[in-house]
Amino acid sequence: MTRRVVPLNDLVRQNRLIHDELAASARRVIERGWYVLGSEGAEFEKTFAAYCSVPHAVGVANGTDAIELALRAVGVDEGHNVATVANAGFYASTSIHAIGARPLYVDVDPATHLMSVDSLNRELARNDVRAVIATHLYGRLADVERITDICKPLGIPVIEDCAQAHGASRNGKAAGSFGAAGCFSFYPTKNLGALGDGGAVTTSDAAIAGRLRELRQYGWDKKYQVSRSGGRNSRLDELQAALLLAKLPHLDRWNEGRRAIARRLSNAIRHPRIKCPQDFGTDNVAHLFVLRCEDRAGFQRHLEARGIGSDIHYPIPDHRQPAYAASSSSELPETDRLAKEIITIPCFPEMEEEEISQVIDAINSW
Repeated sequence: MTRRVVPLNDLVRQNRLIHDELAASARRVIERGWYVLGSEGAEFEKTFAAYCSVPHAVGVANGTDAIELALRAVGVDEGHNVATVANAGFYASTSIHAIGARPLYVDVDPATHLMSVDSLNRELARNDVRAVIATHLYGRLADVERITDICKPLGIPVIEDCAQAHGASRNGKAAGSFGAAGCFSFYPTKNLGALGDGGAVTTSDAAIAGRLRELRQYGWDKKYQVSRSGGRNSRLDELQAALLLAKLPHLDRWNEGRRAIARRLSNAIRHPRIKCPQDFGTDNVAHLFVLRCEDRAGFQRHLEARGIGSDIHYPIPDHRQPAYAASSSSELPETDRLAKEIITIPCFPEMEEEEISQVIDAINSW
């Protein structure tokens, strides 16, 4: 009997379930003949802002542009310091470097993998920091309330990286509504994923929203007049906006499906050499299910032999990336330790019962 392969994710399953809605949305855009900055984008911005409980959402081309333009909109410029974590795939770092700013890396909490507030406090005491990027990693909200409480008296804007936390909330506040701006990616594998690239920035500040709308279109304040430096061509196209509008009403149900599977995995995986994530409440939308294992290579070989997909999110911390390592003096012991032990296993809302059991059995039999 051939063993079934359990993929890390399967986008075809989700899109198949809402195929008719997606097809109708695409058809609507094609027949209208307006493909950039039209009514679909405006409607998505309005609907997504309401979903995040903020007045403004500005669609952009991708999540990395969202962070860069948000930083520019709050006044970050060349040579400025931006505090962030180094365990989130270099996306925030890419945005910081694109401005010519300098990333100051903050260590993480070993239990949550999120920004350590103590480490942030030490960095703020040592350096002139112009902005803080608080990354909500693997679906779990960072300790963003404490981070904003620390930064607000210092006049330091907090940018939320919400690329893995669509729909997460704490005490009734949604991801993207805590800081000066919230940055979202709609890359296809995200909890709310487009059928291509896309991104958005949410904010409660009308002035920031206005600057973002100029920055995403060359820095124009009116057609062909560039009045704001740092602009680029970064627009969420009409087709992706329409597809996201079709998907957004399903997001809460998909997130609860992720949480339910994550809870099952967390409760059923019982192996002395494996550490599982815990606590899948409203502030964790289970974007990725990330284990810790000291013998990761051996464990990953075992999973492959048992037909279980896996990946590492992320194997090289930002301060160790070869293109920039020489310029980094950061000492991040927890970040370095996690990078050697983390491994992601399947957890997506369309997983079947047989697949969930196969994952659990494979891990417990190692």
